[in-house]
Amino acid sequence: MNIRTTRRGFLTGAAAAGAALVVGLKPNGSWAAAHGGAFVPNPFVRIDPDGTVTVILKHFEMGQGTSTGLTTLIAEEMDADWETIQIEFAPADTVTYMNTLMGVQGSGGSTAIANSFMQYREAGAAAKSLLVMAAAEEGGVDAGTVTAEKGTLSSGDNTASYGEAMAWVKEGATPNPVLKDPSQFTLIGTDHIPRKDSVAKTTGTATFAMDVMPEGVVYAVMQRSPKFGGTVVSFDDTAARAVPGVVDVKQTPMGVVVYGTNTWAAEQGRQALTVEWDFTNAETRSTSDMEAEYLAALDGEGLPARNDGDAAAALASAAKTIEAEFHFPFLAHAPMEPLNSVVQIADGKCQVWDGCQFHTVTQGAVGAVSGVGAENTSIETVYAGGSFGRRANFNSDYEVEATMAALALGDGRPVKLVWSREDDVRGGYYRPMVVHRVKAGVTAEGNLDAWHSSIATKSIFTGTPMGDAVVVNGVDVFSVEGVADTEYTIPNLAVDLRNMETPVSVLWWRSVGHSHSGYAMEVAMDMAAEAAGRDPVEFRQTLLANEPRTLAVLNMAAEKAGWGGDLPDGWGRGVAVHKSFNTRVAQVAEVSVTDGVVKIERIVAAVDLGVAVNPDVIRAQVEGAIGYGLGHAMRQKITFTDGEVDQSNFPDYEPLRISDMPKIEVHIVQSAEAPTGIGEPGLPPAAPAVANAIYAAMGKRVMRLPMVDDGIEFA
Repeated sequence: MNIRTTRRGFLTGAAAAGAALVVGLKPNGSWAAAHGGAFVPNPFVRIDPDGTVTVILKHFEMGQGTSTGLTTLIAEEMDADWETIQIEFAPADTVTYMNTLMGVQGSGGSTAIANSFMQYREAGAAAKSLLVMAAAEEGGVDAGTVTAEKGTLSSGDNTASYGEAMAWVKEGATPNPVLKDPSQFTLIGTDHIPRKDSVAKTTGTATFAMDVMPEGVVYAVMQRSPKFGGTVVSFDDTAARAVPGVVDVKQTPMGVVVYGTNTWAAEQGRQALTVEWDFTNAETRSTSDMEAEYLAALDGEGLPARNDGDAAAALASAAKTIEAEFHFPFLAHAPMEPLNSVVQIADGKCQVWDGCQFHTVTQGAVGAVSGVGAENTSIETVYAGGSFGRRANFNSDYEVEATMAALALGDGRPVKLVWSREDDVRGGYYRPMVVHRVKAGVTAEGNLDAWHSSIATKSIFTGTPMGDAVVVNGVDVFSVEGVADTEYTIPNLAVDLRNMETPVSVLWWRSVGHSHSGYAMEVAMDMAAEAAGRDPVEFRQTLLANEPRTLAVLNMAAEKAGWGGDLPDGWGRGVAVHKSFNTRVAQVAEVSVTDGVVKIERIVAAVDLGVAVNPDVIRAQVEGAIGYGLGHAMRQKITFTDGEVDQSNFPDYEPLRISDMPKIEVHIVQSAEAPTGIGEPGLPPAAPAVANAIYAAMGKRVMRLPMVDDGIEFA
């Protein structure tokens, strides 16, 4: 065989094929291929005539590493060249690019790799299979003699690039993909693979939504009600229209939109508006009023979420009991890139440019509002500068606002609607406020025998399109997750919920219910261990005897952190372990206290997420989740005075500073289990591990977050 000079003229076909080969997986699992045009359903791989392989990403990239993870899966099974393989975001197409764990096209819930692991591997393997079979037929050799490596096919001394081989794939060819045994992996599980988004982001060539400025674009900002639930009565735009650069002012159902030749002009025009609001149905309470209602609700009956054994009787007969009341504030997501989207409605079509997280929801919502329908709405997805859940919501709020603004302008020009940081901090979506009471009882032998958690919070899902699936007998499972589904073996376990009401918009926030339940569970667990007279790690080990994977991460974190070893004077060590999104994470924190001032010195984390596709990305995600979790636990909160948010930007919604960040070690359990999520699970154990370390160092239990509100001063 001579792949470059064969009797059958390999290069002739390559020169003639000017279009790319696209390979995809049909819903029924069969494979198909075509060259000279677009491939039919579910394309994940494109091969250009020059041999460049492009991975079509069904999940967007907001910094979490999916562009690298999904590409790794394709490149591994396809034996593509990592240095030259490219990435491209998929268009909005729910059938083709569905998140199989969510039933829609979208990213969230730490599901990207979990739902794509086999799908993308099979896509890569099928693409390689087609190329190998085509090259073998063209060269008149057995396919078993053809090997692939870094985008090149070889048989004996002869080679051909993937670009050359793609021209030999016949219409309708059916591949025979065979997945690699893990022992053959050269990319999956390998450290130090360069991220696919790093160079573009470092050089400034990556396109974020904020960078999108199509020809003729008009910039817009919206004046929203200062109180959640308020509506416009009237407005005076005389002064706004006098501002240089202001193009127009329109009212929409969401508020008053000011258009400008640039964002600054639009913002200055907004500040010149005079708006009269109707607050009849608005939130007008202050935080203290809300908290009083939450506490009163906890004194009444709750909706049962779990009821094993007889917790009340076991508590009454316990040798020792502990009681704890935890307070968690509303929290903003505060992604680094402020929310923004560009929408153009013209000729019966609607084009959206967006760092889009929920394509299906956005395509449907924008299609409905614009009047052109989802089928005539296209979305060009670009990079997003963070989200933490904010860009994915049931209403596609900021994209719909941009659509309303474009519709109101009515001249076919693209409209770029921008939220300022203040807009989002004062009027976006929040992690709900929560009050969580815990009572636990231990026996005379020091065993945890009873646990009762009572939770008061606003449901995220009630009244939404997803409500029927996750609200059971009035209980939103996301309000009680991390407690009602705890892996600890507790003979008598009761969990109940009070659903609180407020016009304030609430939404999932990184790790959702686990963001507060993990804290309450793990701090109270330390209190129970102390009441039992037992070491916190040993106490948990007993309770996790039936959960070997979670027990293993606890043991690994304790061992790597040197649990039980000596610490300098004034230092304390604390532990927490939590399962979320099917991933187990344990963390051991060390803090120092000098003259009453706390510094978080070190956090050691152990993680079991099944197959570790990109260890570097995993470590980065755990480090980032720890930092994000500590930021909220230390200082962040959203509070209200007479229904208006007190905070506005980073000076008073203070994020984690670089000087706050501890030394972090992340240890990954080697596993052959199917991969689970990693974007969120690193967050829940971080704050309680620190809280338990603070108690070990200075004898104070931190029951109210942020910690500064409970008297903790940080260096």
